[in-house]
Amino acid sequence: MEIPVAGKSTNQVFGKRRQQHVVILASGDKIRHMTIRPWMAGLALCFVGMMAIGYLGATTYLVFRDNLIGASMARQARMQHEYEDRIAALRAQVDRVTSRQLLDQQVVEEKVEKLLEQQMALTTRHGRLGALLDRAEAAGELPSSGPLPTVKPNTDNRQASLSGGVQAIEKLLGGKPDTSQSSTTALGYVPLQDTVADRADRVFSHMTLSLKDIEQDQLERIQRLTTGASATADEISGILRRNGVAVDDEISLQDSDAIGGPYMAPQPSEAFNASLNELDAALSRLETVRDTAKRLPFANPAPGKDITSRFGNRPDPFFGGLAMHAGIDFRSPVGGEIRSTGAGKVIAAGPAGGYGNMVEIDHGLGITTRFGHMSRILVKVGDEVASGDLIGLSGNTGRSTGPHIHYEVRRNGEAVDPMHFLNAGMKLTSLID
Repeated sequence: MEIPVAGKSTNQVFGKRRQQHVVILASGDKIRHMTIRPWMAGLALCFVGMMAIGYLGATTYLVFRDNLIGASMARQARMQHEYEDRIAALRAQVDRVTSRQLLDQQVVEEKVEKLLEQQMALTTRHGRLGALLDRAEAAGELPSSGPLPTVKPNTDNRQASLSGGVQAIEKLLGGKPDTSQSSTTALGYVPLQDTVADRADRVFSHMTLSLKDIEQDQLERIQRLTTGASATADEISGILRRNGVAVDDEISLQDSDAIGGPYMAPQPSEAFNASLNELDAALSRLETVRDTAKRLPFANPAPGKDITSRFGNRPDPFFGGLAMHAGIDFRSPVGGEIRSTGAGKVIAAGPAGGYGNMVEIDHGLGITTRFGHMSRILVKVGDEVASGDLIGLSGNTGRSTGPHIHYEVRRNGEAVDPMHFLNAGMKLTSLID
């Protein structure tokens, strides 16, 4: 129970005094009273106000806290989704780069294998070509190709560069797939850079061009040699044919060694191998016709000696009437050298009627030569002689009126004019030496 009590009081110094509020609390017989001063009311009012403000603040915080937490969680979830999407994209691109590098490595390995096969084929070709060039050099100067170069194709430097290129490709193959750019680039796409296959493609293209240049150079050289060998062989064959020697028929017989077997279609060959085969055939034909020409009697039996009597009808030195002279006579004193005019086998060596001491040599292909009126024979039957070998000395034996060299050429037993062979020999000198 509150009973305000008001009393009059005066303040001698400050004037009227404020009225005080007294709060009386009664509980049974006990009565308490409490004087409420203004500052206490103000303090209570401030406390109540602070409590109200705190309550309102807490309420406001709780109300907005859920919105803030929801927004923050939504933002974090969105950022996480974006991060995961970009990580997935980077991982896919890393896989794509790795797959491409692995595929490029397989492609490069295949190209290296192909390149090594080409280089091995080139080395094999060079070995075969070297053997053919040695034969061509032994053949001497060919009219269609000019003087034959003595230097083989300069492929050492090119092959060294090719070997270096192969090593470069193998070095590229030794590297592992490079994924560092993808791993160091955060939250972004990595553009594809120059790959191993791209670099290997450039090296491979360069070496392929080098191989093609070498092969083209070899093909041109082979073609020139083939043309020259064929032209020389044709020229020698023409001279031989004009003298009744069918050397091409002999070559055909030599090449016809096949005697049977089941038929199989011919296998196609590469252009390079075909060119080598053509050159091989041309050189073989040239060697055959040259050997034939060297074997046949195209040389002079008495170099530097004058011809005193030619082939054909002439007055007989013993009877005076016309008589057939089956050879030609060379002026030579007794003891002059007589040399074989071609390679062959001695089939007669001794006295032979009107020939006196005679030597007959079989040169093959039905061609034989006879040397008569010798003073001395230096060979015997069965001897093999080469062109230019000394076979006897001139004399005056047999049906002869003076020392000289009687020389005959016979084809299939019939005498032919030796001058045809001597003139052909002068033309063949530059072709068979």
